[in-house]
Amino acid sequence: MKYIWRLLPISFILLLSGCGVENLSALDPQGPVAEMQYSLIQLSLYIMIFVLVVVFAIYIFVIVRFRERPGDTHIPKQVHGNRTLEIIWTTIPILLLLMLAIPNVMDTFTLADMSVDGGVEDGEEIDHVRVEVTAHQFWWEFEYPDLDVVAGQDMYIPTDTRILIELQSSDVQHSFWVPALAGKQDNVPGITNEMWLEAPEEGVFMGKCTELCGPSHWLMDFKVIAVDPDTFDTWATNMAEPPAHLAEPEGQVAVDGRGVFEESCISCHAVGDEGGNIGPDLTNFGEREVIAGYLDYDMDNLEAWLRDTQDLKPGNEMPSFNEEAINAEEMDALLEYLDSLKILEE
Repeated sequence: MKYIWRLLPISFILLLSGCGVENLSALDPQGPVAEMQYSLIQLSLYIMIFVLVVVFAIYIFVIVRFRERPGDTHIPKQVHGNRTLEIIWTTIPILLLLMLAIPNVMDTFTLADMSVDGGVEDGEEIDHVRVEVTAHQFWWEFEYPDLDVVAGQDMYIPTDTRILIELQSSDVQHSFWVPALAGKQDNVPGITNEMWLEAPEEGVFMGKCTELCGPSHWLMDFKVIAVDPDTFDTWATNMAEPPAHLAEPEGQVAVDGRGVFEESCISCHAVGDEGGNIGPDLTNFGEREVIAGYLDYDMDNLEAWLRDTQDLKPGNEMPSFNEEAINAEEMDALLEYLDSLKILEE
């Protein structure tokens, strides 16, 4: 019993293996890129299991066959310099490496191919959408240059469409990762990296930054929201022409909140075609499910975020608003206005 504590690390590992977030696992692929990479993981695993079984089998055989026996003093036959054995244990690793290398190289070229204009796949023209992803400390900006749309934190994509992604960073190095759809790719300052992904089915896929980029790196989450092409077209049209589709604040409190927003927030955050781009675009803020990338969307969390941003996300560039900056009445109005920011359905 005194050694039972040695089992605690194993128990802890088994416990953590049951923890996780929905759609945040590379072992549950939801698109062709993720499936391609998952197949490589499986191939590597099968080869490692094969090597492990063979090595342990030889190890056990040698222990049993050549164990010391009473009265047995002879020296087993030596195999040093045996050309046949040396050819065998040199050839087998080469074959195993080729089994890994060939599909890896083929998939690498496939994933690096960003040419789709006029392209055909399986007899059909490739539908595609271009997205420029810019990483900031500690949030994500998604720009659709062909659609004249800029969004923050939530990346909307149409299903059954190739999404061509250009990755950039506005400050330090970050890394874009949506494990259910594709492997990670770095956002490097001054360099544009490229990748593509597809989502065959509708759904919400969790994404994270996987490069240590500051004190709130672990809170730098985002969502990829896959919708049917018609819904995406409607969303993109409404986001591109917000004055015609942005819901008007209802009630005097929300109207007053717009005034507070214009005094305190609009220099950094855009709503519709007005405002700055230092922080995330808030045009459809009221439709989001999370605040600051990770807090559940409710008014208590929103007020807590506005009152003390550094406590909830250390190192970010957004200022906090104490009672002197925004009093309780103004804060209630601001919360009402932010919650009203929704895109009208056509």
